[in-house]
Amino acid sequence: MESPSPKPPHSLAQPIPGPPLEDGLGTLEDRVPNLEAALGRFGLSAYRPGQREAIERLLDEGQVLLVAPTGGGKSLSYQVPALLLQGTTLVISPLVSLMHDQVSALEALNIPATFLASTLSPGVMRERLEGLTKGRYKLVYIAPERFSVPDFAPLLGQIDCPLVAIDEAHCISEWGHDFRPEYLQIGRILALFPKARVLACTATATPVVRDEIIERLGLPPSTRQLIHGFARPNLALRVKEVSSQAQRNGWVDEILAETLEAPGTGHGASIIYSPTRRAAEKEALRLEARGWRAGVYHAGLEPRAREAAHRAFSGGEIEVVVATNAFGMGIDRADVRSVIHLAPPGSIEAYYQEVGRAGRDGRDAVGLMILSPGDMPRRRHLIESDNAGPAPSPEAVQHKWGLFLELMRFAEGGSCRHDAVLRYFGDEAETLAGCGRCDVCQHLANGGDASHDFDEAGVTLIVRKALSGVARIHGHYGLSAAVALLRGASDDRLLRQGLNQTTTFGVLAEFSEDWLTRLLRRCVTAGWVDFFGGDRPVVALTEDGIAAMKAERPVRLLLPPLREVARRPRSQPGPGTSPATELTLPETALFEALRAHRMEVARRDGVPPYVVASDRALRDVARLGPTDFEALQLANGIGPSKAARYGDGLLAVVREHQA
Repeated sequence: MESPSPKPPHSLAQPIPGPPLEDGLGTLEDRVPNLEAALGRFGLSAYRPGQREAIERLLDEGQVLLVAPTGGGKSLSYQVPALLLQGTTLVISPLVSLMHDQVSALEALNIPATFLASTLSPGVMRERLEGLTKGRYKLVYIAPERFSVPDFAPLLGQIDCPLVAIDEAHCISEWGHDFRPEYLQIGRILALFPKARVLACTATATPVVRDEIIERLGLPPSTRQLIHGFARPNLALRVKEVSSQAQRNGWVDEILAETLEAPGTGHGASIIYSPTRRAAEKEALRLEARGWRAGVYHAGLEPRAREAAHRAFSGGEIEVVVATNAFGMGIDRADVRSVIHLAPPGSIEAYYQEVGRAGRDGRDAVGLMILSPGDMPRRRHLIESDNAGPAPSPEAVQHKWGLFLELMRFAEGGSCRHDAVLRYFGDEAETLAGCGRCDVCQHLANGGDASHDFDEAGVTLIVRKALSGVARIHGHYGLSAAVALLRGASDDRLLRQGLNQTTTFGVLAEFSEDWLTRLLRRCVTAGWVDFFGGDRPVVALTEDGIAAMKAERPVRLLLPPLREVARRPRSQPGPGTSPATELTLPETALFEALRAHRMEVARRDGVPPYVVASDRALRDVARLGPTDFEALQLANGIGPSKAARYGDGLLAVVREHQA
């Protein structure tokens, strides 16, 4: 048996009860005029998609975890309720410059607000604390390090606080991409306000991070999780592979020329993310030599130098900033025309948060990610030698490596990049059925890869033939049977059903088993094929897949490269074989049930959710549907000791879901 995992040095917050809702706000119908009036107070005429729902859920239910991308208007989701509720709303934010900007904007609207941070002089701090205790402000922004100051928590206990908003809530997660230890104190602060509503906001969070946010804050497991606003149709996402520094430089120069035209033209700005500080400084010097007003930003600079670079970029003094991932939070420059990654970041979450800083004014913008052969070993080294604290645990290394591999699958680009991101974040309602702007959509519009010798009609024919193979074995067998049917392979399953006598048998015999498997997996990602139930999942066409097969809708798919790639059999998943984008609706339902179970076990044992199982492990369990311990251990990250400790509970959830 695996020994009990040690409890973390900080205690997990106890769940706080939901707040009473008898606060004079009345019914939803009663609140409509107030919601509209509050919106008008900010000079706006309409809520963005999802904003009103978040506000109404917060007012009605008391606790909400809001996941929306950079520039998605999360701040309005707590600022409007702050105006409607009696008392002083507390907003916890990690960046002083962002707090300063938000307070300045509120004051310009005659909304009393202030912020508390270590950058204030003692006199100003005393004045603002006095104003806080006397209820002079509707919103007070607090830097989380203030919670370490003696006597600050008792002072907070004196105020009438109807709402606590936690911005950048993913910083509380030790498995998030931007962990900040001071956020771990927020749970005990929330305990001071048992009747207050709580809104946790983040631009990026995997399911395990969302669970950890709820756990660390001490919120009920049933806390509403709202995910929306990830569609960015004005943003052209692209990926380029290079084999030399010269090629990398060439692509950077081409994107800058495309989006900014030339130095000094005033057409906006660009952010270039570098994997290392040294590379950032080198690239900034190269761009300066080419005439660009360029700056550099990374954590190795003195605080004054970082602040100066931040101000220069925000104020329009420089056109291009070359930075590590230390640069970003609080950047509110709307005319960023391009975001370029010199190397892939650590996850889809980090990538989309960073690339989302382009085109926030709604105009066309470009996001380019450059790949090179050294990216994977470099990322593995960065993960294993995390310098932010103690050496990461093997579980943490595997979790972060899995997130990176999912980004690499995204980079492969089997279908529209926007739709792939939206499905990854669970934002199915905003899928675009092809954005028409990303490199994959453009590639398809231009006839696909010439090296494949397939024009658009040829691609369409191949995909429809592949879908017809799935239709033949619909609901009876798994993916391998569909591949065998399409190849015309000898297979007892096909013989028993007489499928070897159909016109579909061998219809794509010229392609290898591996290539057809990858094609059908891309059909899954595109939403045309699903898996269903049991320990031996079967495949079936979705409604969209049926429409595509029958030529009732266009087929837009980038075919896999015509090359042999060694892969493990489906029954033996190896590292990175089950990205989140391949979970079907039934598998997603099981995944969510497993997440709920993980939360219960974590609360029972007093450990973070990731100690029980990672997202990758739960996704594999959901996909495999294991019925015994041997099958359970095929899931990534579920070894004998973890199976012995947590296996009974996981298998019980699977059995209940399959019943």
